[in-house]
Parts: sequence; C-alpha cells; structure tokens
Amino acid sequence: MVLQGKGTWIWKIPQCEGGNAQAIATVAKNAGFSHVLIKIADSSYPYNVNKTTGVDLIPPVVDALRSKGLLVWGWHYVYGYNPLGEAAIAISQCKKYNLDGYVVDAEIEYKLAGREAVARTFMTELRKGIPNTPVALSTFRWPTYHPNFPYKAFLEKCDYNMPQVYWMKAHNPIYDLTRSYNEFKAITPTRPMIPTGPAFMESGWQPTPAEVKDFLDTAKSLGMTGANIYSWDDSRTILPAVWNLVANYNWPGPAQPPVGTDILDKYMNALNTMNYNAALDLYTEEAVHVTADRTIQGNVNIRLFIGQLLTNGLNDGVFKVTSSSGTGETRHFTWTCDSYRGKVRDGSDTFGLKDGKIAYHYSHFTITA
Repeated sequence: MVLQGKGTWIWKIPQCEGGNAQAIATVAKNAGFSHVLIKIADSSYPYNVNKTTGVDLIPPVVDALRSKGLLVWGWHYVYGYNPLGEAAIAISQCKKYNLDGYVVDAEIEYKLAGREAVARTFMTELRKGIPNTPVALSTFRWPTYHPNFPYKAFLEKCDYNMPQVYWMKAHNPIYDLTRSYNEFKAITPTRPMIPTGPAFMESGWQPTPAEVKDFLDTAKSLGMTGANIYSWDDSRTILPAVWNLVANYNWPGPAQPPVGTDILDKYMNALNTMNYNAALDLYTEEAVHVTADRTIQGNVNIRLFIGQLLTNGLNDGVFKVTSSSGTGETRHFTWTCDSYRGKVRDGSDTFGLKDGKIAYHYSHFTITA
C-alpha cells in the first residue's frame, strides 16, 4: 500500500504531550495524520530511552498509535563512521517495534570524501536485515546544491524519497518544493516523493501557516501521495497556528475497507492493506504453507513469504477474489492481482482451518508482466 496522507515527525517523545502515549495517539488521530515517524536511533545507539531509568519510551507510543489505526515509522540519524553498527541498531529497532517503515536521516557527514562506499555498506547491510520493510531517505532538498552527497547509493535500496524541504531564511515554499521535485526527477534512481516541510523555529525564522498550506497544496498538485511536517515537538507548542493549519488540512490517509467476519475477507483485506501482522494473525503458530516448489512451516517462515510477496513480487497490489467454495474447515478460492510489478490471473488457493485459523495453506499463482 502506498504511503498516503499527512505525517508528522517526533524527535523527543517527552516533548510531545508530556510523553503520554495515549494523549499522543489521540491528538494524532484527531489531527488526521495517517502516519507518525518516531526517532528510534542515533548513530549506533537506541533513542528515546529515559536516561535516568533506562526505560524505553517507544513501545507504549507505538501501541497507542496503532490502536488508533495509524502507521508507525521509525527514523534514525546516521553519521557514517560506523555503518555496520548503525545498520545493526536500525535492524534491531525495526524488528523490536515491528515498524511499518524506516527512514534513514543522512546529512552533512555524508558529504565527506569516500562516503559513497560507506553508504552502500550501510544500505546493503540494512536491507539484509529488513528486506520487507519500506525504507525512505531523508536528506537535503536540492541535489545540485550537494553534489558530493551519495544520493544514488542510498536511493537504490529505498522505496521512498523524503527530502527536507525547509525554506529557512526565506518564504518561498512553492519554489522550494517544485525545484526539489524537478531535481530529484532528473537523477537516477527516482523514487516516489513524500516531502517533509518545516514546522519549527530556528534563529528567529519560522514558517507561517499560509506557507505551510502552500507547501501541502504544492505537494498535492505535483501528484505526491503524502507529505510530512517536522516536528511535533516544536509545532504543537511553539507554533500552534502552524500545527492547527496542518491538523485542519484535508489530506486523508487511505480508506480502510470494511472487513467481514469470514477468514477469506480478513485475508484479502490484510493483503490489500499490506498489513503483515493482520495476515499472520490468521495462521496457527505451526501452520504449513505449500506451493509446487516448496513447503514451509511456522509463523516466521510464513511471514517471510507474505513479506516477499507484497514487497518483492506484488508491490501495492490490488487483490480480488474471483470465486470461492467450501465451508467449515476447508476453503478454496481463486483470485487475481494487479500491481505495478506484475499481475496474477491464475491465483488458486486452499485453506485448511483449525479452530478458526489457517493450519494448512496451499497456493498456486503465476506472476506475469
């Protein structure tokens, strides 16, 4: 599923609603955000951990946001001095919180000589650890201003581009974002852009609500599916007029289709919303999945199959049941899928159920161009 709608970045959890997880989730939901990006690491160390008690502040916020139907992404400032260590903490944190996506925030340190090889090392190691997690790059807005930055080395293994379109010391968001969009279109590889606009104060400069509206309007007019603001920490308290503008701005996230009570309805909904956890919840812990090529067993292996299908095979696909039969403990159905990577016209699956969950799953399908 394409990332869609408004998002906001959280830097320090205690500076957002006093760190109260339920309050953060309620405010985010009422503001119409579809996703929230939380800082999970800095260099090779975890972030948003209470320095006095050592308590991890992230899990209750993740749980509260998810309970409101929001996606939760993690972001990570990397320096490039220890790429393997930075990749290790990124992988560990993404798995720990089962994040919906990960953002690598790489900036001035990656303009140093020799950093292209470092970026490739980091991204290669990262993708080994989280092959099925959407990844985005957050960095400078204009590639022509930063020719030494290794854009290609990062973007080759990213799914999204999230440039920091901050018109600091100026008041020209339309120009800044349009230029950013055009410059990134001119470099290879090109990735879908979800830009981040400023919602902070620095050195006496701050964006106006009208400017932030222009930024969001321009993102829409350029065909972008979403946009973010940075950050909750500042805009909610220091710039309430900007926060209110964003909260009242109409950019809804993807519509959530109604989910029936039948397990087939739940399964297809999970595929169409790329909700790995919802799909996995439909299986018993020791479920078996069979294809003509192999047999696998257990939740870990089945989640890997689902992740590879949705991320490497049928990205952002629209799955449709074309026929179904069977009741009780056996269900058979045929299906199709249309995605930008391929199509399926011959999907044919069988569920064997135990206590209402899938204990046996046979799949047959062919992905064509």
